[in-house]
Amino acid sequence: MAKSTKPAAPLEPKPVYRADDVHTAPPDPGTYPYTRGIYPTMYRSRLWTMRQYAGFSSARETNERFRFLLHQGVMGLSTAFDLPTQLGLDSDDPRAEGEVGKVGVAIDTVEDMALLLDGIPLDKVSTSMTINAPAALLLLMYELVGERQGVPSTELTGTIQNDILKEYAARGTYIFPPRPSMRLITDTFAYCQQHIPKWNTISISGYHIREAGSTGAQELAFTLADGIAYVQAALEAGLKIDEFGPRLSFFFNAHSHFFEEIAKFRAARRMWATIMRERFGATDERSLQLRFHTQTAGSTLTSQQPLNNVVRTTLEALAAVLGGTQSLHTNGYDEALSLPTAEAATLALRTQQIIAFESGVPAVADPLGGSYLIEALTDQLEAEAYSLIKEIDELGGAVRALEEGVIQGQIAEAAWETQQAIERGDQIVVGMNKFGGAADQPVPVFYPNAAVTAEQASALARIRQQRDAHAVAAALADVQRAAQGTTNMLPPMREALRRHATLGEVCGILRQEWGEYRPNVAI
Repeated sequence: MAKSTKPAAPLEPKPVYRADDVHTAPPDPGTYPYTRGIYPTMYRSRLWTMRQYAGFSSARETNERFRFLLHQGVMGLSTAFDLPTQLGLDSDDPRAEGEVGKVGVAIDTVEDMALLLDGIPLDKVSTSMTINAPAALLLLMYELVGERQGVPSTELTGTIQNDILKEYAARGTYIFPPRPSMRLITDTFAYCQQHIPKWNTISISGYHIREAGSTGAQELAFTLADGIAYVQAALEAGLKIDEFGPRLSFFFNAHSHFFEEIAKFRAARRMWATIMRERFGATDERSLQLRFHTQTAGSTLTSQQPLNNVVRTTLEALAAVLGGTQSLHTNGYDEALSLPTAEAATLALRTQQIIAFESGVPAVADPLGGSYLIEALTDQLEAEAYSLIKEIDELGGAVRALEEGVIQGQIAEAAWETQQAIERGDQIVVGMNKFGGAADQPVPVFYPNAAVTAEQASALARIRQQRDAHAVAAALADVQRAAQGTTNMLPPMREALRRHATLGEVCGILRQEWGEYRPNVAI
């Protein structure tokens, strides 16, 4: 595929927009293709779910933060896992050294998951888990903890990210090659359809694509192209579109260009509804409705004058609400320096609550609908995204485009151009490349518990000593046989975890059978 000619920059708006800039007026909210929102009255009926991302050090410490956030008014939990967990490594693995509990919580066994969720009623609280390569395993641990609480799996609600394609494109926490990874994802679709029907089986994520440096149009295009690839893989695995389609969800970035972001969310809904109905023949209204979580942009936060980040996050959160998000995380102002302190996390939550209860914005569905600017930007983003999707289709789809490094290359090019614009001063970042000079007000910095590595290693040693080693070995052998065949991977993995096999042991079996992914292209 030739180098894309699409601009690697935010859309350049015109000075004035008029009626002739708008092609057609979209139908009302709750009406196909859902440009103006997936529900007729949107937030008048139900506010978006206010989530705050949390995870650090041990399961016990993260549980304390979860309880604190629930007391402060969050409506759902959002879990960050440390890098060893994301890469399917136990905390005592030599490759995990120096990273245990640093950027999220360490989860090695079902006992860690039980500590993480201690005292949290899983029949009342929904949980989002940012986990990809071993997503199925973390979901199964969650199901096992629910079983201990007496909560039927049919009543569990939440989301696993489970979006491996964007890991190859932008984030890097992959384990296995693309093809077996896609099998794990479609196996998860099928398993949840039967056992955990209220669970969102994937959160197709543009967030990390944007954080890696893409433009808004690229975020939109590459995210929906990944969605197309997942749907095709599920259909090829024998699943029916309207059986798994309603449980697909999305995850977008709320970046700094206010009106463009609002238009991006509207374009995403319209495009996905059209793709699902016209390309895949979905008929269930729930399959057509793009439901999405939004997080404000970490990449826009600065370590210089960090209190400015409160303003940035507020504007980005407002764009997400005006764009019709179903749930929202607002970043702490200190996240360019560390994991958020309790104070910063509380202020971030209060930002959402002020928008929800003081601004009046939720009283009207799609309040900017009909704006010449918003409608024109929605059309423009849609056209640019479809052009990029067409290029990906011509290559053979998102998996092939990732294997050839095309998507990664375009993201890298956009990131480079943005960085150059900032360094030249063409793109202003207040307090960093303009209006600096004032002494930064010191802010508290959060430090994870340094003892967590030893604590996790001790817990792992205790579990390995106390468990039935023969039962674990037999369960892991079943996992290996499933990996060699075509049966659904999740039932044998669930049994292995129930027998207290560790995350690293199960992933180790899959590494033996499937190998590890190594990019074969230089970006």
